[in-house]
Amino acid sequence: MLNVGIDIGGTKIAGGVVAPDGRILERLRVPTPTDTDALARAVADMVAELAARHEVNAVGVAAAGYIDRSRSVMLHAPNIDWHNAPLRAQFEALIGRPVTLENDANAAGWGEYRFGAGRGSTDMVMVTLGTGVGGAVITDGHLLIGANGSAAELGHLRFVRGGRPCGCGQNGCLEQYASGRALQRELSDIADAGGVGARVAARRNAAGIVPGADLALLLDEGDEGALEAVRRVATALGEACGAFQAVLDPDLIVVGGGVAGLGDALLEPTRLAYDTSLPGFGERPTARFVTASLGNDAGLVGVADLAGLRSTAEVAAASAAGGLGRR
Repeated sequence: MLNVGIDIGGTKIAGGVVAPDGRILERLRVPTPTDTDALARAVADMVAELAARHEVNAVGVAAAGYIDRSRSVMLHAPNIDWHNAPLRAQFEALIGRPVTLENDANAAGWGEYRFGAGRGSTDMVMVTLGTGVGGAVITDGHLLIGANGSAAELGHLRFVRGGRPCGCGQNGCLEQYASGRALQRELSDIADAGGVGARVAARRNAAGIVPGADLALLLDEGDEGALEAVRRVATALGEACGAFQAVLDPDLIVVGGGVAGLGDALLEPTRLAYDTSLPGFGERPTARFVTASLGNDAGLVGVADLAGLRSTAEVAAASAAGGLGRR
């Protein structure tokens, strides 16, 4: 059975028809309207267009924000004017089909677990390093959502007491030390210090930041300034992953997001910091580290799969209760 996945971002809405094996059969993309009513209509129009060409079972919608445990109400969204918004009911009324609402990082983590780098795992942590830090946790094959629906906000682990201010209102959160923004801060600090930062400074001064392609080139050439900046971010990530291991005991840690494109230059120092911060290291099993494989499709694929699974579970529960199949 085919399901539609919708991934709502701050600037674009991506949608697609997803097969049970995770393949995307058709894609659509539109800009994200600033008006929330227009946004809901845009999602409904996208689903209608896809459903006109495919037999669609259920619809999943992923968006950044805090969603209640029932996966019905968006309590707070950082980029869109949603506050205690009953999004599931609103989308279902417009779409006329069952809708699953899920946090975008959870959806991406589920996509990787089911069809990407996490296949074969039973307990997985995914950390996404983009502008901020997102996360998802799979425990014994189930997506962890927590008592109030807001579990796995890994980027807002208090990492440094009294540390850098964070957009969430706290100080010292992990995303201030292990995100794409944090990497640019470290590159800038190294550039300003001179010495080994001279080549980093040249790239930074030309573009205002160090573009990803320039950073990759500096790393390939063994530039010490670039390597040091990545080591600082990787060390923060690895130390946090040691803490995740102590609490969650995953068999796999998947690193995604734009910063993960640095590959071994990021993962090797991350693993070293993880090893040196892990309680009982050397006498206990440890997690494997891999980079995510689905890229920007992870959220779309993941939320479509969740919609299909939840729809199937609801039908099975209703059938078992005698609510279906009566003549």
